[in-house]
Amino acid sequence: MASLPAQLLAGASANGKLGVMVCGHGSRNRLAVEEFAQLAIGLQQRLPHLPVAYGYLEFARPILRDGLDRLRQQGVEHVLAVPGMLFAAGHAKNDIPSVLNTYAAESGLRIDYGRELGVDRKMIEAAGARIRSALQQADAAAAAGGGPAVPLHDTLLVVVGRGSSDPDANSNVSKVTRMLVEGFGFGWGETLYSGVTFPLVEPGLRHVVKLGFRRIVVFPYFLFSGVLVSRIRLHSERVAADHPAVEFVHAPYLGDHPLVIDTFHERVEEVVRGDTQMNCSLCKYRAQVLGFETEVGDPQRSHHHHVEGLIESCTLCERECTGACQPDGVPIPLVGRGPDHSHTHGPAHSHNHAHTHTRYPHADHPLGPRSLAVTPPANADPTVSPTPATQEIHGA
Repeated sequence: MASLPAQLLAGASANGKLGVMVCGHGSRNRLAVEEFAQLAIGLQQRLPHLPVAYGYLEFARPILRDGLDRLRQQGVEHVLAVPGMLFAAGHAKNDIPSVLNTYAAESGLRIDYGRELGVDRKMIEAAGARIRSALQQADAAAAAGGGPAVPLHDTLLVVVGRGSSDPDANSNVSKVTRMLVEGFGFGWGETLYSGVTFPLVEPGLRHVVKLGFRRIVVFPYFLFSGVLVSRIRLHSERVAADHPAVEFVHAPYLGDHPLVIDTFHERVEEVVRGDTQMNCSLCKYRAQVLGFETEVGDPQRSHHHHVEGLIESCTLCERECTGACQPDGVPIPLVGRGPDHSHTHGPAHSHNHAHTHTRYPHADHPLGPRSLAVTPPANADPTVSPTPATQEIHGA
């Protein structure tokens, strides 16, 4: 491992005292928020000479501005901010930079922004560790029951990504899948998504089960727990119930695996070295990416101001999310939960301030998120809602 940059060891740069800010998305799920905080604590332990703070875009506190305030209160003059994101999509490219740029302009604080975790050798190793533990448990259970072990060549790996309207981010999940499939020697591999793009989990699994593999490993390539991880499990269990001859193995998400924290540490070092490099050649906001040409030059702005810091959220689950707040794949609206979110003005007038996005060009794909369409398909029955398998899954 390369030696730490001198500025990190000294805790200061030419722009003053250094501090680290880990920028997360936030979640209605209390367990996910706790897990993110633990990751930030783990990073603080790797950087004992630097103040480390964290914050969220939405649905949790502290918000990003709170974390930045905390660093300033500790005398920090130069912030090294890193996105707590697996891949660079809208949150890492637009929402977080918008908040950071606004704060820097208002306060005069120097903020340098790092890159996402990305497709990284350590991240692949962390994912491999999670999959390996799930396979070992499945093999042990088979041995205890007197059954034969299922060879890897008769096992199919399904990696489930969050899903984005950014094809660059989606393609990175596919690369992770291929690295894992070849690394382990699985018989086949497929990439599915929990929302926004296609194929979604349930329709995707109903396709791959036709390939005839005896075992299917479902691995959510997520940092933390949450609504999406719960719904991945729910949708895969639906398919498993219809195919009892196929063994479905559920691998755990990444969490605060030590190699994940190592990768965050490297991203902080990159900011100091000035070698933060993102894949701008395939960024739909900078280049004419096939199918997304109209989004070049979109303004950098955050869509999360209306739910920033909102914590009076779902109480249907004690701690770990079961998906009860999204029985049909769409979150129950939060009515009267906070300023600028959902308001009720008497029994006959209510409205939600939901943020909007550019229409996803494949919103009507039969294996994907039909609910993202601005207008329903011409042949759609206006009295029938999209099925759970084709709806976008919101939230985290």
